[in-house]
Amino acid sequence: MSIDIKLISEVRDLTGAGIVDVKNALAEANGDKEKSIEILRKKGIAKAAKRAGKVAAEGLTAVKVAGSKAAIVELNSETDFAAKSDKFKALLAEVVEKVLAGQTVTEETLGEATASIGEKMVLRRATVVEKSGSEVFGAYIHMGGKISALVVLTGPADEEMAKDVAMHVAAMNPRYISRADVPAEVLEKEKAIYTEQLKTQGKSPQMRDKPENIIQNILKGKLDKFYSEVCLLEQSFIKNEDVSVGKYLESKGNGLGVKSILRYEVGEGIEKASCDFAAEVAEQMK
Repeated sequence: MSIDIKLISEVRDLTGAGIVDVKNALAEANGDKEKSIEILRKKGIAKAAKRAGKVAAEGLTAVKVAGSKAAIVELNSETDFAAKSDKFKALLAEVVEKVLAGQTVTEETLGEATASIGEKMVLRRATVVEKSGSEVFGAYIHMGGKISALVVLTGPADEEMAKDVAMHVAAMNPRYISRADVPAEVLEKEKAIYTEQLKTQGKSPQMRDKPENIIQNILKGKLDKFYSEVCLLEQSFIKNEDVSVGKYLESKGNGLGVKSILRYEVGEGIEKASCDFAAEVAEQMK
């Protein structure tokens, strides 16, 4: 039967359900608005829509490698409790498989999971990476999926070596691969901060009489420390802190390098809303 667009819009606004679900419910209810809402509620779809305003800042990440392609994803839920459930983990496995295969993760898929699990599900981000035949993937999942890392190494690398670098990326969170990757504006901002620090220190008796070349050496030292904190190749290698990641790779063979790094951490950058726990429990019980 033909369903009036206005009626679909009304039911959608009242329930928050997706257009396809609303159309199906109206068809099943022969166009009866109240009955269609009841059908949606019984299926759990209308209830799921009540989660639309919730912040999904918990969840898990996943990384999967298959041949010359790899995928890394972050799937969010409202609570850590839901993220630990078997249903959520099954959804995560399905999502990363779909992403790797180049398939679209539809709102219907997430909506069904939302209704089943009882919390809002959000595929926050996903990336597919491809490599050439001579390159090697390194994948590592940290803290049960709270952090995932994916790296691509070039040169005479092997999977174990690449996994070690991915483990380092997961643990140490480098922002860039090398100094050359640091944007000019970021570098200039750091220089300005350190220069201002030195000006302030320059007013002290200990700094006032230091020659300009000493001041410049101090500035260089501060920038070197910055690079060692944010650049992968200059960070102390997590499995041997006596050497940098760059030196570790050099020791493994000529021409060995890092082409790309990706690191997903659950909820990073999401502002989590504070809530009244008792009110949240009461809401969950509705």
